[in-house]
Amino acid sequence: MSEKFTTRAPKSFDKEATQEKTKKLLKQLSEMQNVLYAQSKYSILIVMQGLDAAGKDGAIKNIFSGVNPMGCSVTSFKAPNKEELSHDFLWRIHKVTPAKGMIQIFNRSHYEDVLVPVVEKWIDKKEIQKRFDTINSFEKSLQQHNNTVIFKFFLNISKEKQKEKFQERLSDPSKRWKYNPEDMKAASKYDQYLSAYKNVIKNCGPKTPWTIVPSDQNWFKEYTIAKTLVDRLKKLKLEFPKAKM
Repeated sequence: MSEKFTTRAPKSFDKEATQEKTKKLLKQLSEMQNVLYAQSKYSILIVMQGLDAAGKDGAIKNIFSGVNPMGCSVTSFKAPNKEELSHDFLWRIHKVTPAKGMIQIFNRSHYEDVLVPVVEKWIDKKEIQKRFDTINSFEKSLQQHNNTVIFKFFLNISKEKQKEKFQERLSDPSKRWKYNPEDMKAASKYDQYLSAYKNVIKNCGPKTPWTIVPSDQNWFKEYTIAKTLVDRLKKLKLEFPKAKM
């Protein structure tokens, strides 16, 4: 595995100091969201992808708990139902893309359709490439026609940490509801899923680049996501609209 796909914080990072930086970043994010909502010029799409037990739910809860719920929503994508399967694979995605002024978070996303079918060998290489092209066109359209700023995060957890997390789900009553026997099947295909993610990251960018988030340590995962969001939002021309007198 390349250094780019590391799962832990660099040794130069101190946990307590980083947590303090994260608090400041989350305060900035909350302030920026107020302006974003009032200005209603940009829409924000945040894609959260990761191997099972990488901590997508916790990251969303901890990073966005301070933003105004009027301007932020979360959609989780499970296995497609019968109606969704009768349409193209982006049909269920189009319906929940963000309006201007809004932050839309995808907990899993359209990328599931170039991950699970690949690992399970439900589609061939030709179909995979067609879906990559469709996704790239879809994201380009959002950017061009609705001023959508797209953030794509891959939460990268190690095989060892993933096993630890699955064990926690069995031993901790407050987390047992998360346990699914299918988790162990997915865990047994860790290497295949990681390879599929690397292929996705290679093919679906660089105009909508991915941020690979080391996710073995929650404190560094949250810092990385928060800093990426704030740094990029700073580059936008966010300003409160002038009052109509």
